Amino acid sequence: MSDTSARDQARDNAISVSAISSDRIEPDDNAWTRRLVIFLRIMAVVSVAKGLYHWAQVTGFVGGEEEAFENQSMAWQTATIYFAVIELVAAVGLWLATPWGAVVWLTTVVSMAVIELMFPGIYGGSLTVVGLEAVMLAAYLALAWMSARERPP
Repeated sequence: MSDTSARDQARDNAISVSAISSDRIEPDDNAWTRRLVIFLRIMAVVSVAKGLYHWAQVTGFVGGEEEAFENQSMAWQTATIYFAVIELVAAVGLWLATPWGAVVWLTTVVSMAVIELMFPGIYGGSLTVVGLEAVMLAAYLALAWMSARERPP
């Protein structure tokens, strides 16, 4: 009786060891999806920082008396409030990795690039900001494309 239980225990240990080692040998089928989610979470943290910065501008925590929210042009005030709200909404959606989060985030990226390029009087027309937004957009599109390729149709 003890010989049978010893064999059963040895067999159970062998099965559990083979299950553990087989998980390590198999390649990760969702590597690009995992990378996309990590990228979305990083962009969520960036969006929170940008949204809080815009709210700090609205409330007066950053800048001096001459840079106060009330002393800015109506276009600057409107753009700042728009980004203060939409960046935080995008951050929530990005962190949850929802499709609407990516759409809202893409809206913020394109909006900032358009404001910088088409309306340089609002935020100064920085080509560096446009370049960074373009790099983030390209990274997202590349990761989303690779993630979609690893899933069967």
